[in-house]
Amino acid sequence: MPFAELSEFDFHKRLAATPGIAIVMFSGPDCGACKRLEKNLPEWLSGHVDHLFKIDAQRSTALTRAYEVFHLPSLFVFVNGHYHAPLQAEAAPAPLIDALRRLLTEPAHEEP
Repeated sequence: MPFAELSEFDFHKRLAATPGIAIVMFSGPDCGACKRLEKNLPEWLSGHVDHLFKIDAQRSTALTRAYEVFHLPSLFVFVNGHYHAPLQAEAAPAPLIDALRRLLTEPAHEEP
């Protein structure tokens, strides 16, 4: 499952039309941790999420500010096109999957 790119111009429309569980990653072209996570997330989260999206934080500055992204990479969970919560965990398979499972049992957070 490759990452699909989003921008501030299609972000809301495309996510609203996305069924299932989606992870949105804010990243940057010069971010080494972002590149490693982008390479590994499809394998790590296979079977746990339905869609992976990425946003270039340098190009989509309005979204980056709206979601209060202060560090890269930053991950956010959406369920059936609606914001659910930020995903914060160690960048390794087991911690990410555990954090995702825990988030999905909790009520959705308010969108930033």
